[in-house]
Amino acid sequence: VQLQASGGGLVQAGGSLRLSCAASGGTLSLYSVGWFRQAPGKEREFVGATSWGGGVTNLADSVKGRFTISRDNAKKTADLQMNSLNPEDTAVYYCAADRLPFRSGSQDRGEYEIWGQGTKVTVSS
Repeated sequence: VQLQASGGGLVQAGGSLRLSCAASGGTLSLYSVGWFRQAPGKEREFVGATSWGGGVTNLADSVKGRFTISRDNAKKTADLQMNSLNPEDTAVYYCAADRLPFRSGSQDRGEYEIWGQGTKVTVSS
């Protein structure tokens, strides 16, 4: 399976963006999907994850209350809705598929095997 993240762009502080992670060439429905981000000069950090069935989501404290994750297994997509964006959210955002099936989604990027190419989000002040 291959993943492609899309939906990034330039937005003003306080605005919203919706990122989408689309799978092709295989099935995504059995695997949790994580979203990570990497700002310039910083390590890649966990943003959130959705379990393989979509019933469990896990968000980093820094985005709780502002970001939500959803998935549509029929469409093989997992979306990250980002509201109330601030300049600290500026980063390249990546989606990734779990290396094992039937899990709830981990904050550890080492637990993800397949990564999308990233989509850049820039939040201006």
